[in-house]
Amino acid sequence: MKRTQWIALALVLVILAPLLAACSDGGGKARPPVELVIYSQVANYSGVMIGWGAEILKEKFNVTVTIINDATDGTFETRMAAGNLGDIVIFGSDGDQYKDASEAGMLFDWEEDGLLEEFGPYILQHFPYALEKNRGITGTLHGFGHGVAGSASDHARMYYYPQIRWDLYTQLGRPDIDTLEDFIPLLARMVELEPVSDAGTKTYAVSSFPDWDGDMVMMVKSTAALYGWEEFYFGLYDTKTQTWENCLEEDGWYLRCLKFYNTLYQMGLYDPDSMTQNWNVLVEKYTTGAALFNIFEWIASYYNTEENKAQGKMMRPVPAKDQKNLADGLTIFGRNRVWTIGAKSNYPELCMEIINWFSTPEGVLAYNYGPRGVTWDFDEDGEPYMTALGIQCQEDKENTPITYRDYSGTYRNGEFQHNNPTWDVNALNPESPSGQTFHWEFWPSTILQKVVTPIEQSWRDWAGYIKEDDFLKENGHFSVAVGTDYSGSRQSSELKTTWTQVQNCVKDGSWNAIYARDDAEFDATVAKMRADAYAYGFQECVDWIEIEVGRRKAAEDRAK
Repeated sequence: MKRTQWIALALVLVILAPLLAACSDGGGKARPPVELVIYSQVANYSGVMIGWGAEILKEKFNVTVTIINDATDGTFETRMAAGNLGDIVIFGSDGDQYKDASEAGMLFDWEEDGLLEEFGPYILQHFPYALEKNRGITGTLHGFGHGVAGSASDHARMYYYPQIRWDLYTQLGRPDIDTLEDFIPLLARMVELEPVSDAGTKTYAVSSFPDWDGDMVMMVKSTAALYGWEEFYFGLYDTKTQTWENCLEEDGWYLRCLKFYNTLYQMGLYDPDSMTQNWNVLVEKYTTGAALFNIFEWIASYYNTEENKAQGKMMRPVPAKDQKNLADGLTIFGRNRVWTIGAKSNYPELCMEIINWFSTPEGVLAYNYGPRGVTWDFDEDGEPYMTALGIQCQEDKENTPITYRDYSGTYRNGEFQHNNPTWDVNALNPESPSGQTFHWEFWPSTILQKVVTPIEQSWRDWAGYIKEDDFLKENGHFSVAVGTDYSGSRQSSELKTTWTQVQNCVKDGSWNAIYARDDAEFDATVAKMRADAYAYGFQECVDWIEIEVGRRKAAEDRAK
């Protein structure tokens, strides 16, 4: 695609340049207003973006952004058929849909007319391996994967934690937890201690939701991450031994975790609305203390408000003795959620400038922490630091108000909605004079500012560490998924059809198994799921995956 539209626009800007310069401060006001569409397969929001994030983009680039997500089945196919994916296009993976879009000519070639070199210089300088990986997927450079790091020798902060209500655990005398199933009687006793939530509803051990289900049920497959197993197609990959087991394997980890949740359900400890509620309802429940256990750091953050901590209530990680919590290894190649530009965009240069800005330290910090000068800033040495408001926003995103330009509302409601970072937040900031990462909690300035409540201090005293990751790592509860340049192979159209049928079978069967009324019904439901899956062609999927396991292992060995 030639950039004829922008050439015409450039001529207009040349004519208007003196006038624009006279009335501009050099920022977004110097540009004509533009409406952009960001089609993001990983966004949880759809519509015109409002908030402090939208105000930043308007200020810097004079753009208004409409987010389109994949909340409706067939969104990708519909947009492909219409011939226009959007201006900025963010893929949930670098798999088949990304490759289909490339082959159909729906994505801009970043090397055409020097687009990347001229309008994405920071990306070009700092993400060479991520760009090269992307070029290798389709033969054309269309973008790069998210979560890039400058070094392959480190790992990200953990986000798989066995989070429980620390105050209730303390009231129970902090009993030993030897293995996964030992959480069940503990959670039953915790629910007895607090049977009603802050909202006056029944309390459960666990609440879940189906929005993030993929080839398997999200909460089930992710629980295995507490033991070092990472989701890999229709199964789990042991990051230490580099071995894979399918999700229907007898005595395998997926079925073990499935049984864990079914046992909770049989005991009345699993939220029966889990199969039908969405992310927003789940967040509300955890925010009000309606569930007492989860496996994600960010879900616990909704409960850990300043008000709750002041009242001596908090969720903290308490691992079983045999756990090996999974952490993502940082990767110089970028991960699988791909930043691209739609081939039909009238504004490819502007799109590239925006993606490039999100790749600069200022853009990374703004994406993660809010407007510069309000929630964070640079000190005289060039090091970023959080303001008091910024720390409050990070610790209580749901309730902390923030005002920026024309936005006034909570921090959470004002965030950028495309849901795709450029740098990994745990990566070293290339412009930090002292070599700090982008992660605010690890900055010396943050540690000096934070006020530690008694409930937080009690966990620190028990753990012997300030940070959760330090505690888990030093006590052996730690496993790393090596960051690599692995990208999944293409599937035949026949396999895709089989895959969809198997996927639906596994997800539906798993949810039915969670809701089994007794062990006999659970076993019968799992047996039916297994039989149906193999009848649909599960073995064909496994044969394809086992080849991919070998490719992933080889990529890990190269990275090591």
